[in-house]
Amino acid sequence: MSNAAPVAEGRIHEFTTQSGADTIEVGRKLARLLKPPQLLILRGDLGTGKTTLVKGIAQALDAAEADEVTSPTFTLIHEYDGTRDGKPVKLFSSGRLSLEDERQLETLGLDELLTPDALVLVEWGEKFKSIRKKATGEIAISAEGGDARKITVTVKE
Repeated sequence: MSNAAPVAEGRIHEFTTQSGADTIEVGRKLARLLKPPQLLILRGDLGTGKTTLVKGIAQALDAAEADEVTSPTFTLIHEYDGTRDGKPVKLFSSGRLSLEDERQLETLGLDELLTPDALVLVEWGEKFKSIRKKATGEIAISAEGGDARKITVTVKE
């Protein structure tokens, strides 16, 4: 279920999931909701389902099957080519654990990735001032006990 409410920072969408399959379905909904170009901070502790959410986004964009989407924790960036409304779209997923400081972050070339057809998701991007400044929104995932998750999406207006 989604509630969208305008706030000063943008629009907030909240979802509660009970399983990995639910989280994938929310990802599918987000692929329709998020209009490129977007640079989103993807927040959540290890094991909360960030990669599972990206699986749903990638599936909805016909960019990759769920089993082809893996965690970018030890890879700087994963790129998936898909479509949205019949137009090409690129999905980039980046893991923060590979990055130590702002200088290393520059090697990702986020400015070059953020083309008009791109959705860029950066795990733990809130740790970097440059990403916070460029971000057009945030996806926060938190564990709610067992397999339940709360997913809060804020997109700047």
